[in-house]
Amino acid sequence: MPQHAIRAVTAAAALVSLAAFGPAPGSTPSPPARSADRTGSQAPSRFVPGPCPTPPEPIAALGNARCGYLEVPENRARPGGRTIKLAAAVIPAAEPATPAQDPVVFMAGGPGGDTFDDIPFLVESGLNKDRDLIVMAQRGNLYDRPNLACPEIDRFNARAVGLGYDAKQAEQLMLKAAKECRDRLTADGVDLSAYNTTENAADFADLREALHIPRWNVYGYSYGSDLALTYLRLHPEGIRAVAIDSVTPPQSATLPWGWSSAAEGIDHIFAACAAQPACKSRYPDLPRMLTEQVRKLEAHPLTLNVPPPGGGKPVKVVLDGGALLNQIVAFAPRPKDLPAALDELSRGNPERFARARAAGSVQNVGAFAHGLTESVACSEWAPGYSEPDVLKAGRKAFPGWPDTVLAQVPQLPFQYPVCRVWNVPDRASVQRVATVSQVPALLVSGTFDAKTGASWAKGVARDLSRSTAVQIPGIGHWVVPQSPCAQRVLASFLARPTAPDTSCVDGLEPEPFTIIPK
Repeated sequence: MPQHAIRAVTAAAALVSLAAFGPAPGSTPSPPARSADRTGSQAPSRFVPGPCPTPPEPIAALGNARCGYLEVPENRARPGGRTIKLAAAVIPAAEPATPAQDPVVFMAGGPGGDTFDDIPFLVESGLNKDRDLIVMAQRGNLYDRPNLACPEIDRFNARAVGLGYDAKQAEQLMLKAAKECRDRLTADGVDLSAYNTTENAADFADLREALHIPRWNVYGYSYGSDLALTYLRLHPEGIRAVAIDSVTPPQSATLPWGWSSAAEGIDHIFAACAAQPACKSRYPDLPRMLTEQVRKLEAHPLTLNVPPPGGGKPVKVVLDGGALLNQIVAFAPRPKDLPAALDELSRGNPERFARARAAGSVQNVGAFAHGLTESVACSEWAPGYSEPDVLKAGRKAFPGWPDTVLAQVPQLPFQYPVCRVWNVPDRASVQRVATVSQVPALLVSGTFDAKTGASWAKGVARDLSRSTAVQIPGIGHWVVPQSPCAQRVLASFLARPTAPDTSCVDGLEPEPFTIIPK
């Protein structure tokens, strides 16, 4: 995740990093960077200055940013093929008098989310306090050319809240949406096999060279941590330090892996409640309550008409066992409210969960690059395992739960059928490789994270000989924007990568859980 450093330099040096991002719009592009593909042939990449993206909701930090496109080969294994354009921006240090010379480059989660949409969280977390922050959309994201958006899948997601989570109709509609999107993208000439983590990593290596940056720091969260570790393994040149948040180990990122992370995060939430006397007294057996509600809803789903959280016309919502679990994994409701929500549900009041599910009926159509998501998931996470393997992992994580719930990976329903439609090559052997490095690293995890379980950072840290790993109690996915302590640890790490100050973690406790009357 984010990174910071307190390292005084002259004001003149501070301008170097901005100037390195390219001349003013309308001037000459930077000289090409050279990018070697796996066959050893060379393909040119270059940075072309241009206007910043204009999101529907303005991002203040882009007001004084330098922006443009990185032009790179779509597929580095096919010399002479077409190039693609990746939107990028440099956000100047907030304290321009004494900025550090080494900027920080951000690698977003997803894959497929709008990277630029994360900028306000990064700035509020102090990521550009004393160094420039560089943001580049991963290939296929919003503002890139091509953009691998799938409005077909967005529209399915909006409709899916009114269907059973694992219903046959939901599966048929999802497969139809995926096929329509794939057919449209390939008809436009998109090489879906080129949208993977290896190419993503090479894009960032080319960006550093195209901007003439001698050294920089890397910060990635969730899938961005997978990407950051891959980048460190394949392109270690010029990397001063790496910080990763909500760690996704490349060697472990498979579809069955999602079950162990879900169980770990939920177990930690329930254990934290049991450690607070008021919560333990009010909600004495949350694991049993959750199992009972999952079984009950899977046997007898609830159909309700409720307004989305932001207001508006009520929508049809189906709440079954799979939907219940996935709302919890998605932190809706928030972990501090989860015991109260489960208690209300057990007493016949599903309002909190139903409204959270209704939120899915409102989709920002075309903003999410589902094409990148599916290409990564189907080439890197799915191969080597099958639907029975997912079910087996689910049974291990949640013994006694209905198989209809456990057959679908949390957050990725019907992924294997979708991958058969998406049809991209198996890349597991080249991607599922541990990163071994002496580059200073910081690993930040939240104990309540049900998407990327906190314990997975330990194995990654063992392979990074100069690493520091911290767990922040009571925080879920993407820790730094949620935790002032994590922000201080990150700033300290960037100032002193081999000796960060982690003392604020000592004594941290999860915030009190919501207690409702009996």
